Amino acid sequence: MTTTFFLIRHAAHDNVGSYLAGRMDGICLGAAGQAQALHLARRMAREPLAAICSSPRERTLETAKPMAIACAVDKIAICQELDEIDFGAWSGKTFDELNGDAAWRMWNSQRQSARTPSGETMQDVQQRVVAVMETVRQTAQNQCVALISHADVIKAAVCKVLGLQLGDCFRFDIEPASITTIVYGDWGSKLIRLNENA
Repeated sequence: MTTTFFLIRHAAHDNVGSYLAGRMDGICLGAAGQAQALHLARRMAREPLAAICSSPRERTLETAKPMAIACAVDKIAICQELDEIDFGAWSGKTFDELNGDAAWRMWNSQRQSARTPSGETMQDVQQRVVAVMETVRQTAQNQCVALISHADVIKAAVCKVLGLQLGDCFRFDIEPASITTIVYGDWGSKLIRLNENA
């Protein structure tokens, strides 16, 4: 019995890459991101999705809604385990500002053990995303499920599947509106596709 997971990063908000959005409220898709979400929905309509689970952030839900319509999935399940990393006081700061912060530099150089200002580690992130995949797998055997989340959350899941250290998350990219496919069974899990452009 296997479950196919499509781990999907939300489409782009207007200032993606310029500041750390984190868990800030009101970060929504701009026009380009809305177009990405529609392309993504058309691509995912080719898959027999049994369920769509989403982070509670506005940008993930706005990415999930066109997909639910295209794939005839009645309800989007909101999963706290798929939420963005809790960056606490770093949220909303530009990357130029953050690069001057020694704690931010430590977070990026020591992902195995460093904590955000809120106290979350990449290990915590990995545990929660893997736990939700295991929970969903129990009720979606031999089915396909979309998980709409955030770049580092998806990277944490990929590192687990590939047996990589969490610090190796910088060795690959997870772009906005990309699809990463993982098959998960009693025998373990394997990566099928990484960072597919819809």
